[in-house]
Amino acid sequence: MGLEHRTDYDWGTLEEASVASDPFVQLDVWLVEAERLGVPEFNAMALTTVDASGRPRSRNVLLRGVTDGALRFFTNRSSTKGTDLLADDRVCLLFSWLGIHRQVRVQGVARPLDDAASDEYFASRPRDSQLGAWASPQSTVLADRAELLDRVEEVERRFEGAQVPRPPFWGGYAVVPDEFEFWQGRPSRLHDRIRYLPADVAGGWRVDRLSP
Repeated sequence: MGLEHRTDYDWGTLEEASVASDPFVQLDVWLVEAERLGVPEFNAMALTTVDASGRPRSRNVLLRGVTDGALRFFTNRSSTKGTDLLADDRVCLLFSWLGIHRQVRVQGVARPLDDAASDEYFASRPRDSQLGAWASPQSTVLADRAELLDRVEEVERRFEGAQVPRPPFWGGYAVVPDEFEFWQGRPSRLHDRIRYLPADVAGGWRVDRLSP
């Protein structure tokens, strides 16, 4: 294994004078660029939660909207991430676009979305994904894959010829950020790091450069 492999990052720069004053605007700029440049799963973000004992867990989820000052994702609320969020609603999100030497870290709190927002998004999903949401008791132990496929067949029979409703245990979350950090890789590990924290002015943000 080439664990001594090193890449000297030299793709772009990040300057205080050129970033947007609003981190949501800056995030949108980078999301658009990541999509345009063909970054795979450009809207994937690692979601870190902690359980009731304070043990952290991370997994990737997909960003499905930025609305009303919050980042949205959807999941099975009975999963480990859902039970973690019941114990502690503080989260960290991390976008990793390593091909273009960029990362964005977002810290904040996750609030459940209301039924209307969850219903609207669930209705937009492909039917197979809707059926999968019903069939999978996410994070629970399965005897084997055949058990899961049997569950899928049962759900297909149950909803044959009908619309698939949103499961009561499935829904969205809105992460309300209280900190953003934008990271741009630079040569010699002298990376650009720009942090946004809430300013005293209502709705405003303070922009700081951090040491790499």
